[in-house]
Amino acid sequence: MRLNICAVGRLRSGPERALVDDYLTRFDRTGRGLGLGPATLTEVEDRKGGGMVAEADLLRRSVPKGAKLAVLDERGKRLTSPEFSELLGRWRDEGVQDAAFLIGGADGLDPSLRSEADFALCFGAMVWPHMLVRVMLSEQLYRAASILAGTPYHRE
Repeated sequence: MRLNICAVGRLRSGPERALVDDYLTRFDRTGRGLGLGPATLTEVEDRKGGGMVAEADLLRRSVPKGAKLAVLDERGKRLTSPEFSELLGRWRDEGVQDAAFLIGGADGLDPSLRSEADFALCFGAMVWPHMLVRVMLSEQLYRAASILAGTPYHRE
C-alpha cells in the first residue's frame, strides 16, 4: 500500500524537512517487507489566495485516484500508536492500493474536503502547526510500520 502525505504549504530546508525525510526513509525501509510503501510527500500551495476552498481543490488533485482518504483534523479520532498501526494493517489487508493523508494550511481543511474523507485523525486536543504535523505523521507512519514488523522501536 502506497502512502501519500498531501499537505498545504512548502517545507523549506531545515529541521522539519530533515525529520520528515528521515522518518519517511525509515518507513520505506521498514514497510517494504510488510507491503507498505513507498511513502511520498506532495506539497501544494495556493498562490492566488483562494483560501481553504482553493487549497481543498489543490489537495484533491494531489490524491491518487481511488485512494483511501484520511484527513488530519482536530475533530478527528484519537488513536494510540498501536491502533494506528492496526488501521494501516487493516487497510493493507483489505487491498487498499493507496492511502492519502491530507494536512491543511493555517486555517485547516475546507469542510467539504473533511466530509469526503474515509477517516479523520487527530493528534490530540491541542492545535499543531501544520508544518509540525508532517513531522508527527511521518514519525507515526514509521512507528506503525515498526509495530507491524515487531521491531523494538515502539515500547509500551
